Amino acid sequence: MAHAAQIKIPATYMRGGTSKGVFFRLQDLPERCQVPGAARDRLFMRVIGGPDPYAAHIDGMGGATSSTSKCVILAKSTQPDHDVDYLYGQVAIDKAFVDWSGNCGNLSTAAGAFALHAGLVDPARIPQNGTCVVRIWQANIRKTIIAHVPVSNGQVQETGDFELDGVTFPAAEIVLEFLDPSDEGEAGGSMFPTGNLVDDLEVPGLGTLEATMISAGIPTVFVNAAAIGCSGAELREDINGDAEALARFEAIRVAGALRMGLIKTAEEAATRQHTPKIAFVAPPRDYITASGKQVRAGDIDLLVRALSMGKLHHAMMGTCAVAIGTAAAIPGTLVNLAAGGGEREAVRFGHPSGTLRVGAEAAQVAGKWSVTKAVMSRSARVLMEGWVRVPADAF
Repeated sequence: MAHAAQIKIPATYMRGGTSKGVFFRLQDLPERCQVPGAARDRLFMRVIGGPDPYAAHIDGMGGATSSTSKCVILAKSTQPDHDVDYLYGQVAIDKAFVDWSGNCGNLSTAAGAFALHAGLVDPARIPQNGTCVVRIWQANIRKTIIAHVPVSNGQVQETGDFELDGVTFPAAEIVLEFLDPSDEGEAGGSMFPTGNLVDDLEVPGLGTLEATMISAGIPTVFVNAAAIGCSGAELREDINGDAEALARFEAIRVAGALRMGLIKTAEEAATRQHTPKIAFVAPPRDYITASGKQVRAGDIDLLVRALSMGKLHHAMMGTCAVAIGTAAAIPGTLVNLAAGGGEREAVRFGHPSGTLRVGAEAAQVAGKWSVTKAVMSRSARVLMEGWVRVPADAF
C-alpha cells in the first residue's frame, strides 16, 4: 500500500512575548493554503499536531497550551502606508478547528521582527543601526500595530538586557503601539458593546455578576475576583486542575459573548474559543509568582488573571493587556476601580508570572469613550528556522 510522502514548507519557529508560534510567508505556503479555507486550517492543525486527544502535541510543533498552539502568516501589505499584513490562527488543542477571530498581542512582537527576517520590509526603511519602525496591518481585526524593532548591523537585534516576566532569559526590547485598538465593528459599534462601563451579567448557574465588557485589543469580560470566590493571586495550578472552576469560567465567557453580540447562540461559543477572553481583577496584595519571586502590593496597581482557550494563562496575553490598560484608563470600570479609581494613563498589574506595565490614551468625546493608542514592551527571538514537514495528504 502506497503512503503519501512528507512535504516540506519554509517556516520559522519564533517566541514573541510569552507565546510561541510557527511563522510562514504567505508565498511559501502550498498554493491551496494561500487562501482562507479548509485546506489552510487542516495544514495548520497538522503543523501544530492536533487535534490531539492526548492533549500533548507530540506529533507536531505545538506545546499543548494556548500560548504555544499558534500559526502566523505574513505577506507584503495590501494596505496603504503599511509594511506587512499579519494573519494569526489560534489552533485548538483537542478539537479540529482554527480560530481566526482575534489577534495575539504577544506574537505581534514577533510579527514585527519576522517581517525583517523574511525580507518583507523595504530595505530602504531599515537602518544599519537603530530602530526600524514596522507598520503592521493586523488582518484578523483590521487594526494597525506599530513595532519598534531594534536593528544592529542591518539585522534584527535579538539579544539584550530587557527582562519580561514569564520569559526565562533577557532579550532586546521591542515597543509595540496598538493604534485605535477598540473594536467598533463586530462587537456592537462601541468599545463598550452594551453601552455601559459595568453591567449586571446573568450567568446560568452562577446568578448575576458585575462585569465590564470591553472590545479593546481583544473582546474581554472582566469580573471581580471576590465575586467568583477568587483572590486574584491564583496561579495556573490553582485553576486549571479544577474542572468545576473551569466550567464556571466558561459559563461566564459564553454569557459575556452573548451579551456583547459576538455570538447569537450559546452553542456557537464552542467554535469561538479564542474570544472573548475572561479576566478577573482584584486590588493589590502580596503574592508569590510561578517562578517563586515575591511581588509586593506596593509595586503594582492591581491584580489580574486571565483565561485563554479555557485555561488560566501562565502570564498575560498581550491583547488582553491592551484591554486591561484601556479599561484602567476609564474611570468607573471594574479594572479602574480595582486599581484605586480615578484617571490614569498607565497601570502595572500583577499576573501569575510577575508584573507588566501597559499604557493607554483614552478620551470621552460626545459621551462615547475611545482609545487612540495602547503601548507596551515585549521581546521576540527566532528559535529555529528552515522547513516544517507534514504528510502531503494532510491538507
